[in-house]
Amino acid sequence: MEYNASATGTKYKDIAEVMGVDTTGMDQETYRKAAVDAVKKLSQDVGIPKDLKEIVKIEDLDFLSQSAFDDACRPGNPREISVVKIKELYKSLL
Repeated sequence: MEYNASATGTKYKDIAEVMGVDTTGMDQETYRKAAVDAVKKLSQDVGIPKDLKEIVKIEDLDFLSQSAFDDACRPGNPREISVVKIKELYKSLL
């Protein structure tokens, strides 16, 4: 979500509001961060790990990055992305 935030228009405002955030008076940057924070909190509440340290090995990143790039959903991503950028995102979660 953080990677895509700059290309989402007002969609993150809708996400923040659905997640229970009062966005009244928030500028775009603030409601985008609020949406990301709300989803992170939900992930934490349901037990999703905040990072990949315990479930991903560095030697798996090439395969995982290429697999994510090849995924049928990738063309619908709001921002263009490359295998290299995906790998960087994975590394940031280790």
